[in-house]
Amino acid sequence: MRFSIIIPVFNRPDELRELLFSLTKQTYTNFEVIVVEDGSRDKADGVVSAFANQLDIRYFFKENSGQGFTRNYGFERAKGDYFVIFDSDALIPPHYFAAVNQRLESGWLDAYGGPDAAHPDFTPIQKAISYSMTSPFTTGGIRGSKKNLGGTFHPRSFNMGLSRKVWETIGGYKLSRMGEDIEFAIRIIERGFKTGLIPEAFIYHKRRTNFGQFFRQLRFFGRARINISRYYPNELKLVHAIPALFTLFVFSIPVWAIISPILFGLAVGVLLLIAFLILIDATRKEKSVKVGLLSVEAAFIQLTGYGIGFISEGWKRFWEPKGFKETGATIEYPS
Repeated sequence: MRFSIIIPVFNRPDELRELLFSLTKQTYTNFEVIVVEDGSRDKADGVVSAFANQLDIRYFFKENSGQGFTRNYGFERAKGDYFVIFDSDALIPPHYFAAVNQRLESGWLDAYGGPDAAHPDFTPIQKAISYSMTSPFTTGGIRGSKKNLGGTFHPRSFNMGLSRKVWETIGGYKLSRMGEDIEFAIRIIERGFKTGLIPEAFIYHKRRTNFGQFFRQLRFFGRARINISRYYPNELKLVHAIPALFTLFVFSIPVWAIISPILFGLAVGVLLLIAFLILIDATRKEKSVKVGLLSVEAAFIQLTGYGIGFISEGWKRFWEPKGFKETGATIEYPS
């Protein structure tokens, strides 16, 4: 199996350098690397050149159009049998491609996704953000596990693979931002291709480095979920509204203080119980009280950020013309 690794990059040469370095450590090496620069000001061509003797690597520069269309650009130039997509802020463990190759040989998947995890060298905030995005106490926990409570497994593009046949059959991304990976996965599944999680194919995903960036990103994710419903109304499930319901609950607490001291006390008690459970679980997993405390903040930011984005875009959709579609190509991705 020859893999083609597609990496879109936008103004992140230092992160790309770390990602490429991690690829030089792979135990399975039958792959090429395609780096597509999406109109960056801070270009990464010099970083790519530094790895020319260590990796089978090619570099392309194109005008900015967003990550979805940039991945399409890479697909069109890939030579492999199987395409693998990574975000530029990922670190790949040495066993990754060996694990994927073994899984595909023992039980074929037309497309797969893998989990993400926090690297031991991540900052406490990065570890807290990673926890909140994979926690059973947030909607992040419905994916990336063997039970996959979200239903049929929909791979996500930060760590995703698909066969050449999938791409040749359904084409590439129709959206560039605003839920492009979800829409892409829906079409893969609708065409009858087999998807699944490969738990061993995890990556270390840096995500955001401060809570302000994290909030803006999750608000965008909430908007993206509503955008998917513009294309696939039946894909909007009750589970997707949990962050919005949590957000409304949090914002309603001051109102309960006016209406009923008893109900106010109950609401605060529920909030404290959720925070306590997150604190205990995160501290146990990360073996750090500091990360546990930060994880409480990260989880609340995740839920309310997503919830605010979900509610605001849902309100916008309620008033927009019937049949309106948003590709996200002209919308700036939050940094």
